[in-house]
Amino acid sequence: MSALPRNGTAPGADVEPGGPGTGPGTGPGAGPGAGPGAGSRSGAHQVRVAGPGDLEAARAVAAAALTLDAAEAPALVDRLAAPPADRRWTALVTDGGVVMTSMSHKDPGLGHVDLLAVHPEARGEGRGRALVRAAEEWLRGQGAREARFAGNPPCYAWPGVDVRYTPAACLAESLGYERYHVAWNMTADLGVDLSDGDDELARLAAAGVSLRAAGADDRARLTAFVEEHWNERWAWEAANASGAHYAERDGRIIAFAAWGARPGWFGPMGTAEAARGLGLGRVLLRRCLAEQRATGQAESQIGWVGPLRFYSRAVGARAERVFWLYRRDLA
Repeated sequence: MSALPRNGTAPGADVEPGGPGTGPGTGPGAGPGAGPGAGSRSGAHQVRVAGPGDLEAARAVAAAALTLDAAEAPALVDRLAAPPADRRWTALVTDGGVVMTSMSHKDPGLGHVDLLAVHPEARGEGRGRALVRAAEEWLRGQGAREARFAGNPPCYAWPGVDVRYTPAACLAESLGYERYHVAWNMTADLGVDLSDGDDELARLAAAGVSLRAAGADDRARLTAFVEEHWNERWAWEAANASGAHYAERDGRIIAFAAWGARPGWFGPMGTAEAARGLGLGRVLLRRCLAEQRATGQAESQIGWVGPLRFYSRAVGARAERVFWLYRRDLA
């Protein structure tokens, strides 16, 4: 498919006064109600910026449309609507559909389609296409040269398009997006034994290591540790996680694990280089998973996995969800 015209108007769309890219409030941290004041039409569907009253409907649409993620879909909408303070983002809606899109902080020319959902009863009439076109208009107005169906760390819903959401993959390809990468998750069954072994705890105690759950008073110190040893993206996830555990030696944090920054999923996790080889990752992982089980989860997704062998051996996790990452030039 050819690129959109440079004025940001989708072919066949009538942009109303104050349409995408022309309104106020599109600076860092802009959210629903910021940006385009009216909307754009693509075919028969008017797309507009979501106001606060639209987010409840967006949650319901997401829960109905995202059948693989139905239980956490409303929380995904809420999470994407509360990103890092310097993120430029917006939510666009039409009757029966929502798209959430944002600009990359790392690359100012890169934009992301973070979430796209059309109610099952409203499909087949072009709403998804209209929403993606409107998202592209908004991204272009923010200076994006490329749009991606791919996660925008640290605040994201998925690494890309789950291959089982076939209609979404078909839509992306019909709009000219190319598949450029594959990512995957592992699934951990939370019904297995997640208790700490006495021998393991004794070994760590003999090495001067203590293990703690991160309470509210610990989060600033934990976040500083994560940023020092990794990056600000992981630090944001640690600060916004539902739960976190850490290991300490001589009054200093040496390892951590967190869950729930992306609702329902485990991660991130890391051990300082000087403390590697002590088996801290396995213990902290299992403590986080046990907390997830206590909330009522039957399984946990380990998101955007790197070391397959570690998670497989530590908790019997299996590689399961596969994501295709798509991109399209907006020039």
